[in-house]
Amino acid sequence: MSARVAVVVGNPKPVSRTYEAALTLADRLGGADLVVDLADHAGELFDWSSETVADLVEQVSASLVVIVASPTYKATYTGLLKAFLDRFPHQGLGGVTAVPLMLGASNAHSLAPEHGLRQVLVELGASVPTRGLYVLDREHEQPEPYDTWFAAAAPFLPALPSDQVVTA
Repeated sequence: MSARVAVVVGNPKPVSRTYEAALTLADRLGGADLVVDLADHAGELFDWSSETVADLVEQVSASLVVIVASPTYKATYTGLLKAFLDRFPHQGLGGVTAVPLMLGASNAHSLAPEHGLRQVLVELGASVPTRGLYVLDREHEQPEPYDTWFAAAAPFLPALPSDQVVTA
């Protein structure tokens, strides 16, 4: 069975603020059926024979929606996330609706989800019908950034059955 909502977290620290933020956003979409914390697979990402990573790529590719989350590093997403996304073939996310989510220390990088992460997701064939979400580190536990994003984005997420979406 494929995941309805998958989450991919590209933070090198396991169960990070980025992880928490991604699950908070997934809750607005009815909850995550698959969570890939790349910190748990860092040693395998460059092993092209890894069946575990290949299986994760297959599961994410089969999801309806994928939240792709990363802390902001040097104004873009992490190398860990890049290594995972490099495993997808051309159009490997075709048919998947993607939501870019990034966390950062200041508003100076608030366009990072749009200028970095969105581009690679579209290149992989994903539909990105909404603005990406940028959350300040100090606000990641507050509901407001997620609620505000969800209120604007919900009409553009046709892949999600409205009766299963949480309206916070």
